[in-house]
Amino acid sequence: MEIKTRKRSEIPHEYKWRLEDIYKTTADWRKDVDAVSSMIETMEGYRGKLTTGEALASCLKDYFKSNETISRLYVYAAMKRHEDANVSESQGMADIGESTSVKFGAATAFLVPELLSLDEATILSFTESVPELKSYEHFLKNIMRQKAHIRSAEVEELLAQTSEVGDAAGNIYSMLDSADLKFDTIKDDKGNTVEVTHARYYTLMQSPDRRVRKDAFEAYYKAYDSLKNTIATMYNSSVKKDIFYANARKYNSALEMALSNSNIPTTVYHQLIEAVHEFLPVMHRYVALRKRVLKLDEIHMYDLSTPLVEEADVKISYEEAKKKCIEGLAPLGKEYLAIMTKGLESGWVDVYENEGKESGAYAWGVYGGHPYVLLNYDDTLGDMFTLAHELGHAMHFYYTWENQPSVYGSPNIFLAEVASTVNETILMDHMIKTTTDPKTRLYLLGEYIKQFRGTLIRQVMFAEFEMIAHHMAEEGEPLTLDALNKAYRELTIKYFGTDIVIDPEIDLEWARIPHFYRAFYVYQYATGFSAALAFSKRIQSGDPQALTDYLGFLKAGSSDYAIEILKKAGVDMSTPTPVRDALQKFEELVTEMEKSL
Repeated sequence: MEIKTRKRSEIPHEYKWRLEDIYKTTADWRKDVDAVSSMIETMEGYRGKLTTGEALASCLKDYFKSNETISRLYVYAAMKRHEDANVSESQGMADIGESTSVKFGAATAFLVPELLSLDEATILSFTESVPELKSYEHFLKNIMRQKAHIRSAEVEELLAQTSEVGDAAGNIYSMLDSADLKFDTIKDDKGNTVEVTHARYYTLMQSPDRRVRKDAFEAYYKAYDSLKNTIATMYNSSVKKDIFYANARKYNSALEMALSNSNIPTTVYHQLIEAVHEFLPVMHRYVALRKRVLKLDEIHMYDLSTPLVEEADVKISYEEAKKKCIEGLAPLGKEYLAIMTKGLESGWVDVYENEGKESGAYAWGVYGGHPYVLLNYDDTLGDMFTLAHELGHAMHFYYTWENQPSVYGSPNIFLAEVASTVNETILMDHMIKTTTDPKTRLYLLGEYIKQFRGTLIRQVMFAEFEMIAHHMAEEGEPLTLDALNKAYRELTIKYFGTDIVIDPEIDLEWARIPHFYRAFYVYQYATGFSAALAFSKRIQSGDPQALTDYLGFLKAGSSDYAIEILKKAGVDMSTPTPVRDALQKFEELVTEMEKSL
């Protein structure tokens, strides 16, 4: 029997998200697109006139109101493409959404330079004398902080116009990865002919049949190998784009520029990598443990995801996964659960994989509406944790949008992975505590360790690769295919140790990571995971203040600097302590599994 990916029309309606909650029809969407020119005209009327507090208040009000519309039409069009990239109309809408956003950005590029032409004392006098500006106080303070990196209005307009070109490498990669990349078929453990896909790959890699894992691994990387030179050129272009903008804005490096947006010192990035390096011997112990338990003469990269306890029943339907999430996340309180449960039944989630659908998973949405979750659910335990993870993102958006004005309606990127990982860890702790079957508990323990490996250690390895690649380019070294492969292979050996066979295919793993086109994002999975463990430990202690602090974090949006928001909630990420505490927990889990097995 041949198992093929379904077309979107074959997916039942109840498992699709309801984008009509944003726009009932594409005609309604086009009305907003048509209205943008008027918004741009209004905003251009403020050019050169931000000389009084009243003018600034009026400008900011119109700007954020217009920005809500721009964001809504952009997100809607992008999500239409993500649900099926093969639909040409959706591709066209996404292009319009992106170009419209770029036009608005270019038309309003004067705003920040004009503000920076004023001194801080003048801005302060505006906020004190005009009550309408009080809510923009942190926004204005943050702009003044970046004064050294903002260019003239003319240069800012030019930089805004280049953003669409700058994003080309990432957009091309996304289309290639989602729509054009084709994988071979293999035989699964039941003899069925199975088409390897992004979503199915992770399921196949958990197969107890080593032949299936090896075949899936080779088929998956064969597709990337067939385009390796093209992808290397794409990534090289993306890195050069990062360096161009860093130079244009007078940063010392692309890393400094990326972290500056969230006011994160580069020491946080470096101390994260240093902490993980210190605990890499524990990672090597874990690899050696897998080799012993699986009774392998040699362990390969495709042996790292299969469960160590085969007998555990790990197939879980989407409906069952929803119930488990609601049950396991009870420590987050009745209000949180009620909102989340309503969302699960109200078109927040697009559940199953279909042809042309964006790979992976994410949560997104627009201010003033409800959040959305994209999944590629395939009935695995990992998929259940992905659901919990993305619901954490969605609830973060929900609480922020309900409690903050739109100026602070997007949680800072540094905070992006905290709420999602709190959900994952609380759910995992619940399942480990409540299971009565020792084999299932051992299975879950292994999955918990995999979370540490995947979310903390693996993401730091990715972060280090990004740092190396950008440093090479900044020093004038060419980012050739061979150079990228060599750098990635050396990191793989460092992180996984000498007990594992580093298959030649894994040299190309960097080529399949879409996050690399959003430079220096992935380190926040590791910092977010560490902060989340600190939060979940406090919440599960039963201290009512801990839940109050956490909900306060969810409601804060971007109303303060990210590190300060975390500090107020009881977690200090300016120090390596939360990361080290998380890694010590990882060591404890590995030690427990060594003893158990």
